[in-house]
Amino acid sequence: MTILYVDADACPVKAEAERVATRHRVPLKMVSNGGLRPSQNPLVEHVIVPEGPDVADIWIAERATRGDVVITADMPLAAKCVEAGAQVLRHDGSVLDARNIGQQLATRDLMADLRAADPFRQGGGKGFTKPDRSRFLDALETALRKAAKETT
Repeated sequence: MTILYVDADACPVKAEAERVATRHRVPLKMVSNGGLRPSQNPLVEHVIVPEGPDVADIWIAERATRGDVVITADMPLAAKCVEAGAQVLRHDGSVLDARNIGQQLATRDLMADLRAADPFRQGGGKGFTKPDRSRFLDALETALRKAAKETT
């Protein structure tokens, strides 16, 4: 059975993920360190992990497998989930898979090095837009349909 995992602490598409998961009748696990408003939806489980670096990521990585879908912006978590066979989406709808995860990890490391070398280079990147939200919804629909085929 497909499970949708959301790395929920800073996720801007939690409501959208819940709506699509409900339409597909897929269990949704919102994983965070707390502070999220619980949903009354019986398909949504709020998993609260202890405070600490990467605890939510570790929880998801230990469980995500082939046929599951993971939503995250964390590249090391995405790499572990891709390796386990899960489908991985970013919040903007871009797909992370075996073909592009290495490049994404390298870019992440390069940017971390650049920020460390220049303390004034601390940009937050581009903002989250309506087109990003729309692309995410389309990508999640596609991923859940594909996951359903993988698990049957």
